Amino acid sequence: MSASGGNKAILAALAANLGIAIAKFIGFLVSNSASMLAESVHSLADTSNQALLLLGGRKSRKKADEDHPFGFGRERYVYAFVVSIILFSIGGVFSLYEGIEKITHPHELENAIVPIIILVVAIGLESFSFRTAIVESNHVRGKQGWVAFIRHAKAPELPVVLLEDFAALIGLVLALAGVGLTVITGNPIFDAIGTICIGVLLVLVAIVLGIETKSLLVGEGATRADADKIRDAINAQPQVEALIHMKTLYLGPDELLVGAKVAFGRTKKLADVAVAIDEVEAAIREQVPAARVIYIEPDVFVAPNDANPATDVFVIKAAD
Repeated sequence: MSASGGNKAILAALAANLGIAIAKFIGFLVSNSASMLAESVHSLADTSNQALLLLGGRKSRKKADEDHPFGFGRERYVYAFVVSIILFSIGGVFSLYEGIEKITHPHELENAIVPIIILVVAIGLESFSFRTAIVESNHVRGKQGWVAFIRHAKAPELPVVLLEDFAALIGLVLALAGVGLTVITGNPIFDAIGTICIGVLLVLVAIVLGIETKSLLVGEGATRADADKIRDAINAQPQVEALIHMKTLYLGPDELLVGAKVAFGRTKKLADVAVAIDEVEAAIREQVPAARVIYIEPDVFVAPNDANPATDVFVIKAAD
């Protein structure tokens, strides 16, 4: 994901949610609608989330130091995980509490026209933010479906904004339905039910975000396509006899670590092996630019029948 594309989507969402949050709070004060209050807190939480994503991106660009030799790329994962917690606790749990409170102690709507107008305008603004996130995501998701893109994206910002905006749009529709049914029937229970539905929606989205960002925090390797490119790049080098073992790990959304044990000829001189390793590293970076940290361990090829079963030797592809 390009930093500019991610930041563009985040800034669009930040501007939209800040304006929407202010308008919703005004609508709540005028109407005393539980759905409007839930949506106000939801938009305020989303605004804070976008600010956190921007902060995480800024911190991730700090230079590596002695205590953090691989840099701070995972700061973006940490802040994305914090976003999921905020969405769950502030947005989802508060909406559920407010909805249950309004069911047990119902309040009549004091002015329904204002919140309806605000919700319609908010749907338009949120649609603009959602469209921006979709356009920016289309630049990087390739042929992946939306579910696959959200599940496998190594950069968390666009999936987070996509899910937040999607949840916000559905939440606005639920709030509009709750207020509208309350106006039509005169029964405030529908406003409370809309608030509970918003809470359930936010909790579900927060859980999905938490699961995906947790996986990134724990440590994910290269995608299958990139791993295949790296293997092919190594085995394509004429000096390489075999790729014995390989592991990858994302140090951050744009920085992939590659460690490989590579077999060279038994009679090769050290100087020739050093040159060959440089060529292997260049070939890997050409195929997968995100592979910025590469460690190649030279070894000699051991046929599978001769390998000690207790060792970690795993021949992926022998040279032709």
